[in-house]
Formats: sequence, structure tokens, C-alpha cells
Amino acid sequence: MITDEQLLRYSRHILLDKLDIAGQEAILAARVLVIGAGGLAHPALTYLVSSGVGHITVVDNDSIEISNLQRQYWFSDQDIGEAKARVLCQQLQAHHPHAQLQPVVARADASLLQQQVQHVDIVLDCTDNFASRRLINQVCFNAHKPLVSASALVFAGQLAVYDFRDGHGPCYQCLFEKEMNDKGSSCAKNGVFAPLLGIMGAAQASEALQVIAGIHPSGCWLHCFDAHHFQWQRLQLAANPDCPVCGQTALSTKPCG
Repeated sequence: MITDEQLLRYSRHILLDKLDIAGQEAILAARVLVIGAGGLAHPALTYLVSSGVGHITVVDNDSIEISNLQRQYWFSDQDIGEAKARVLCQQLQAHHPHAQLQPVVARADASLLQQQVQHVDIVLDCTDNFASRRLINQVCFNAHKPLVSASALVFAGQLAVYDFRDGHGPCYQCLFEKEMNDKGSSCAKNGVFAPLLGIMGAAQASEALQVIAGIHPSGCWLHCFDAHHFQWQRLQLAANPDCPVCGQTALSTKPCG
């Protein structure tokens, strides 16, 4: 049951016909896993926390560096060398005392992800490399958990929601016929436009909140954003029957139970 204080705090959400009290109550009860505490996670978490998400776990094993401060705005010079996940949760908690934030300072390997994903309602992939995205995609598919995945490099951003609750694709792996690697395609080598991360991270929060509230439109779409020309492109995704994660061959070879 929503309280009087919550009615006031989230009144602008509740006034939305599509959201209403039922949608806000779903947000308040939600459990969210955010993987990565960098440039995408900062805006994503800002809106998830301020919107009242009930419980958020943040997984990241990196430490804060001076080069992060250009776009990871919850960090300051005094935080350099500290754990990203811990500082980010502390900063958000200070601004939103009602929030329940749990930092996990550890590498998001298969074992940790399998443990964490089973306890949440939705996952946000805020990582910056193909290997992590592929692994997160696989674990979320196996666990039938919706995944909001985003990326940002130079002036280009991508975003998609993969809703695995019905046990089928498309999935992140469907986008790639071959194994991708990060050689020559990292922010450290190519750079990234700081506001682009704000746009894509906020978009992740928007998509996640709508999934949680049960108002997200059907279908799977890849949203591509060009920050230099401020242009969006939307492409509908279809499941790849030969996908090693969600394709028919992969599904038929998975053990039962």
C-alpha cells in the first residue's frame, strides 16, 4: 500500500494515466540489478532511485580514476582510488535516504550473475565490453529476466530491451553472427562524448521503469542514436533461429530442469 508521503513524492508519476498508482506501486516493489557503475549507470541509477525503485543492487569491481570524472558525475577528486559501486551507492543514498542500495564490489562473472539475477525483476547492462554483454545476455535469457542493454562510443549510442519472460528471443547475441571483441573499440582508445552517456543511461532508466510498471510497448527494437547530428533510428529486431543463445538449436540442446 502506497503511503501519504509516497503519494506526494511520486505525484507527478501518479498523475500519468498510463502509470497511475498501480504503476508506481510496481516501481516501489521492484528489485533491479545494475551491472556496471560507470557513465551509463550514473544517469540510469539517478532516475531509478529518484523514481522510487524499491531495491537496487550495483555490481562493479573497478576503482575510480581521474579520467572517469568527465562523465561519471557522482564521483569527485576525493573519490579517486575508491570502489565505484560503493561510492556510487553512498552518493545516491545520501540524496535519497528512502532508497535501498546494495553495492557488490566484485567482477560480474557467470557465478555472481547467476546468483544475483535470480533475485531481481529486471537487469540493466551498463557495461562497456562485448564479453560482459554476451554473458549478461546469456544469464538473463536462461533466468527468463528482462534485460535493458545500452552502449555508447564516440558519438554513437545503442539501446534495446530484451524481454525474456516468455522464454524466447530475440536477444543481444542475435545482433551478431560472429563473436565480437573490443579490439580498437573502447572508450579509452576512441573516446566518448559525455552527454551521450547521459542520454543513453536516462533512456535505459525510462525503458526499465516502463517494463516494471507493465506499460512498455510490445516488440523488440534497437534504438540507435547519433549525438553529433542528434538523430535517432529505430530498427525492429527478429530472433535469429541459429542464435547460440535463443535459437532453436540452442534451446533443443539445453538440459531439462
